[in-house]
Amino acid sequence: MSFDINKTRDDFPILEKRIHDKKLVYLDSAASAQKPSSVINSMKKFQEEEYANVHRGIHYLSNLATDQYEFSRKKVKDFINADNENEIIFTMGATDAINLVAQSLSYDYFNPGDEIILTIMEHHSNIVPWHFLREKCGVNIKWIDCDNNGVIKVEDFLSTISDKTKLISITQMSNVLGSEIPLKEIINVAHDNNIRVLVDGCQGIAHLDTDVKDLNCDYYVFSGHKLYGPTGVGVLYGKYDLLESMHPWRGGGEMIKEVFKDQITYSKPPAKFEAGTPNIVQAVGLGAAIDYFVEKKKQGLFDYEKEIAKYFHNEINKLPKVKVYGEKNIKSPMISFIVDGSHPHDIATIVDKEGVAIRAGQHCTQPLLDFFNLSSTARASIGMYTNKSDIDIFINALNKAISFFD
Repeated sequence: MSFDINKTRDDFPILEKRIHDKKLVYLDSAASAQKPSSVINSMKKFQEEEYANVHRGIHYLSNLATDQYEFSRKKVKDFINADNENEIIFTMGATDAINLVAQSLSYDYFNPGDEIILTIMEHHSNIVPWHFLREKCGVNIKWIDCDNNGVIKVEDFLSTISDKTKLISITQMSNVLGSEIPLKEIINVAHDNNIRVLVDGCQGIAHLDTDVKDLNCDYYVFSGHKLYGPTGVGVLYGKYDLLESMHPWRGGGEMIKEVFKDQITYSKPPAKFEAGTPNIVQAVGLGAAIDYFVEKKKQGLFDYEKEIAKYFHNEINKLPKVKVYGEKNIKSPMISFIVDGSHPHDIATIVDKEGVAIRAGQHCTQPLLDFFNLSSTARASIGMYTNKSDIDIFINALNKAISFFD
């Protein structure tokens, strides 16, 4: 079965919306992807017919809701090929998941002077939590640079690692440059030196085949809303023995085994890290999004995206005054660029008047933009619903913006 872009677009009701009386062209999927009807309807049905709190009752609805919630956990486990569902922690998003790992490891894993290695391409969500540990535990953060296309070298990790290095936290795909990372080689080097690796999969999960056992990463995080699911839900995968050894971050109901006046004991993972009433509806929606995404993958989604990306890169590189960052990443699902003589915010405002949604700013990657001596870029990013007509409309809109500043 081949990927059918027209049928896929029909599944996304928001694409019928008009912006400034123009057809909506949504090129901001790297920030947050739109939702297919199956995801929207699954959440609506759950709230109308099946909702109750989970893990807390013996009545019919509570058991039904619990089954739905835990079935979504199994879908995540199968999707990323984890060993078992107990390695899957539901969080509020990837940011929440990284903070969970950072704060949990601050109890007894890190000591003053220990080192964490990051790359210059990391999203702020994979930087700030480690700065918290720098302030709290006295750890040192070391940095790996990339080249102008986001290429990083395994050799740079080898030369940066020391006997104080305890963790490497690294993106699977840059949200600015779209560059892919030699993760398996980096992880192998890390494990040879008894170093744990956390992978930020926010962009990679939607555009790359992801198998956590094949990667052999220690932790993997992603957000539901970048995978065509709802906001407010994300995933932390962790190897079970590591999760079992970690101190819980949040305290409350569900994560506790016994509570006495003078002591407490904790539940086993995943409950250990899911304090309080979870985002039940959002988790159900994530399960529906995974169902939909897996089906599209089977139909050839990734090949289609690469074709559209190449077309996009080819067309934008024809324009005058446009400089693309990561220009060699012609299969990248996002294109970050500037236009000589204009500010990215102005570019985004002008193309918005043509119904085109793109993003402008730092993209939560200030260290990377500092590396390029930039304050901001414009960024257009594709999703499974992007077609050539979308690209053509954007190119025409961008041409108008360029002419406006002539």
